[in-house]
Amino acid sequence: MTPSRSQPSDTLEPKPAMTEAPTVYVATCDLAAQLRGRAVPSSREEALLRSGTGWVPADLAITGFGAIADSVFGSAGDLRLLPDPATRVDIPADGDVPGTRLYLADQTLPDGTPWECCPRGFLTSAVEELRAELGITVIASFEHEFTLAGTAPSPPFSFERYRTAEPFGSDLVTLLEQAGFHPETWLPEYGEAQHEITLSPAEAVVAADRAVLLRELVRDLARRRGLRACFAPLLDPVGTGNGVHIHLSFRDADGRPVLHDPSRPGGLSELGTRFSAGILRHAAALTAVTAACPVSFLRLTPHRWSAGGVFLAERNREAMLRICPGTGPDAGAQLNLEYRAADATANPWLALGALLRAGLEGVRRGYPEPVVWPESATEAELSVVPPLPKTQDEALNALEKDEVVSGFFAPDLLTTYLAVRRAELDALAGLDDAERCRRIADVH
Repeated sequence: MTPSRSQPSDTLEPKPAMTEAPTVYVATCDLAAQLRGRAVPSSREEALLRSGTGWVPADLAITGFGAIADSVFGSAGDLRLLPDPATRVDIPADGDVPGTRLYLADQTLPDGTPWECCPRGFLTSAVEELRAELGITVIASFEHEFTLAGTAPSPPFSFERYRTAEPFGSDLVTLLEQAGFHPETWLPEYGEAQHEITLSPAEAVVAADRAVLLRELVRDLARRRGLRACFAPLLDPVGTGNGVHIHLSFRDADGRPVLHDPSRPGGLSELGTRFSAGILRHAAALTAVTAACPVSFLRLTPHRWSAGGVFLAERNREAMLRICPGTGPDAGAQLNLEYRAADATANPWLALGALLRAGLEGVRRGYPEPVVWPESATEAELSVVPPLPKTQDEALNALEKDEVVSGFFAPDLLTTYLAVRRAELDALAGLDDAERCRRIADVH
């Protein structure tokens, strides 16, 4: 789905200064896209906000299956999880389950200075680079698909499925609205027991923070309703997959949108086309970050409405990059780019940061403008576009060999990322596709 609003929704909503919840949980999203952290008594919240809580560099090397991958950190070193007050979310008490307050944190050195391997810091610095070099503010939105096990079978997109998911659906929308996430749509999707939730666009770091938190809020609420929410890219090798679509637009220093130019192919401005060129040039390496597990690449094949090739197109859901049109008199301002080769096994901070840096390289290095394939392009015509990697191993090798994309990462961050993802590959070695899907679904 395409976000319908052109204005970012990143205004902080008034929230209570104190919480009645017994604990406060401070967390980061790691390289395996897992939310990990520590809880403190709510009586210590003020101290937590001032100085954070302890953390360990080796925690960055924990795989999705729980083991610590071989990494550069070992048992040495100390960090702090320093909460960002703007990320605060209150989860209310629900029956016998107590409420809690949740913060996302930056990982810092003990003296509070940034740690070069912090995934959230990776995105923050990418946003600052685009602002400094291009004078633009990045607006983004993450669309999430997931399956909701425990509901009765129902037809795709149907009112029956929408109602079968109650009261979970209404409770989720209420929770997200109370958290200030500005949900746009909650809808039954095509796949079996599949649903989608979309949030309004927001400034880049806010949008990625919400993507991190959304997954946990959905899973937590589902557990409390006797259901199970799963964001894995495939639950069955021949089934319909769950994707994450990342929407991007830009505004200049005066707040004006800069992606639309009606005189150009697809209505996409020169800046937008050059930015797209960077993503397409480095597509193989980027997928190692945005589609981050072995079964991701079973989904990223033609005819799945995921991403069937490395190309830029108008209104084509097989494109890696899709130009999304707006509607009504403000249509030009709503135009945005949709990156479709992503799923929820990716860390949102790393995924968005890598896309922004790749796009910046397209502008900075003057990459040739890519073809904008029209909506009318046939499958035969599109047969000439490059394919995406066929396996995660191929994508990880591309990341390692691409000096531009690998250069986005601090050396220790890159080494640890590759170690985590290859350890997960090794853990699934020798299994058939169905079992690999099952194992990944258990994690995500």
